[in-house]
Amino acid sequence: MKPLPLLVTAAAILAATACNADNGSTAAGAASPVAAAPVAAPNTGDWSAIVSQTPAGGFMMGNPNAKVKLVEYGSMTCPHCASFDKTGVKPLIDNYVKKGLVAFEFRNFVRDPYDLAASLIARCGGTASFFGLTRALYADQAGWMAKLQAADPAAMQALQSQPPQQQFKAIADMAGFPSFAAMRGLPRAKTDACLADPPGASKLVEMNSDAVDTYKVPGTPAFLINDELVKNASDWATLEPAIKLALNS
Repeated sequence: MKPLPLLVTAAAILAATACNADNGSTAAGAASPVAAAPVAAPNTGDWSAIVSQTPAGGFMMGNPNAKVKLVEYGSMTCPHCASFDKTGVKPLIDNYVKKGLVAFEFRNFVRDPYDLAASLIARCGGTASFFGLTRALYADQAGWMAKLQAADPAAMQALQSQPPQQQFKAIADMAGFPSFAAMRGLPRAKTDACLADPPGASKLVEMNSDAVDTYKVPGTPAFLINDELVKNASDWATLEPAIKLALNS
């Protein structure tokens, strides 16, 4: 894939989708209690500690052979995605992933240049730190977004003349991502390398194309259950019944 023309591509992405876009669906109804028995994790461990990268480019937590394979398409700059992370991810992990019933995969959906920089940081440490960094970035979303919104307009305008990888680094510096990641075990040299990695940015754009072209994702957060878009799920209250229905089917 050709190097990513950041600002032009971001504008096209934003035109195609939005944070929590209305898909015209209604909330899922209540489902029966889950009858499936928990699946023992290897070495008497915890399925949530097992993380792998998928061929689609996402990161999957849990039992790879789980009956229900849940995918979230999430944007790091989307407040509705941050809300789902705050209210939905813990019960999802505690009640379904740890028990081996659901495999949870997160695929980054980049809506703007800031998303790209944040996503590259979250993915920088691979399977060892992806979910921890992603959840930390969501928890502090308001803080780092405020830094970006307060940046000098002239400096932001100047980014347009820079190569994409320099743009990512500049955005990351404005948001404070390098120090944020360093406090969580990723040294500055590592995050600089990730921000300057063209294949990493290209993979994020490829995942966007798959989301829109293959699954018709209308906005974020969006969820797939066993490779099908769940049209009536926008938060934990509407997603959990769909998970239960899939487990009981």
